Amino acid sequence: METAIEVRDLVVERGRRRVLDGISCAIPRGSVTGLLGPSGSGKTTLMRAIVGVQIIRSGTVTVLGHPAGTAPLRRTLGYLTQAPSVYADLTVRENARYFAALSGLPGTDADQAVADVGLAAAARQIVGTLSGGQRSRASLACAIVGKPALLVLDEPTVGQDPVLRADLWERFHALAAGGTTLLVSSHVMDEAGRCDRLLLIREGRLVADDTPGAVRAAAGTDDLDEAFLRLIRDQDKAEAQPAVGEEGKAPR
Repeated sequence: METAIEVRDLVVERGRRRVLDGISCAIPRGSVTGLLGPSGSGKTTLMRAIVGVQIIRSGTVTVLGHPAGTAPLRRTLGYLTQAPSVYADLTVRENARYFAALSGLPGTDADQAVADVGLAAAARQIVGTLSGGQRSRASLACAIVGKPALLVLDEPTVGQDPVLRADLWERFHALAAGGTTLLVSSHVMDEAGRCDRLLLIREGRLVADDTPGAVRAAAGTDDLDEAFLRLIRDQDKAEAQPAVGEEGKAPR
């Protein structure tokens, strides 16, 4: 399968802390890849590096055949941050139509994006008066309206009710079926099973990079929460093993 994102030996440091520690992975085109892990594990930093707004220490990030953050990617990538990135003094529809106009698209495309995220009834409402979950959906509408080839979504379902979360995941898979590549972060493990592929990250390092089924099989459990915990324990045990010298003995 053709690769949309290729990350090689990526290291990001913030002060004296290493936030990403030699991450390497490849994300296939036309898929929904879940980036999962505890809060503070480095998910947002990895996404920022892919979008091209993160200073990196070393390594490479290639997106749709171009170095991350370069000019050819500006109209082919949609990015939803954790903080809503819409104009609070405009309505939902006005925000979506503004972003549609930037891509040379008609207002009808903006209206469809608003409907796709479940905000048709609130289209004429000022964004500043919306709830937190509604603002996130307004931002999502603006991210998808340009029909980007790659969508990077940082915890898009936080604060959404279960029914809407299910609707959004159906929308994500519909976009992928149409050829869009999606990278979706979450710290909620029950969303892992909705993904085509998983990147499980902990303390800046990849714990797993595989399909949900393969992750379950590797951990010997059908429960993805338990699978993640088992993989973490296995990683901790491996790192705790003393280095073995040339004579087959642990060095003194």
